[in-house]
Amino acid sequence: MNFLIDNNLPPAIARALHELSKSEGHLVIPLKDKFPSNATDIYWISELKAEGGWAVVSQDKFSKGDAERLAFRECGLPIFCLAKQWGQMTYWNKAENLVRWWPAITQQAGLISGGAAFRVPWRFTAPGKFEQIKI
Repeated sequence: MNFLIDNNLPPAIARALHELSKSEGHLVIPLKDKFPSNATDIYWISELKAEGGWAVVSQDKFSKGDAERLAFRECGLPIFCLAKQWGQMTYWNKAENLVRWWPAITQQAGLISGGAAFRVPWRFTAPGKFEQIKI
């Protein structure tokens, strides 16, 4: 499975997750390493949909407009939205907690056929429970 980490998370965290999970066959890249910095959400989500095999991890609320929400809703990809509390945490706290959540995220992404969106709460409780959400 390939994972795209949205621009609202530090690219270094995406690269660290890639190194940690490449032995499991996962590719993890920051959005800015795959698409131009001026790429719209509609453009890059359409490209990922066309390629297939992608999941998205974002701190975004996907509330920019109807067209963006529709693109995410119809993309057919697993999308993991970090809960509001993630935005209040420091870089190192985010990195630590995302590593804690990562096995659950990769497992859930592998179980999904078609698209679905999940909220990733700040507090981790084993085995990692997500709330399915509607974008």
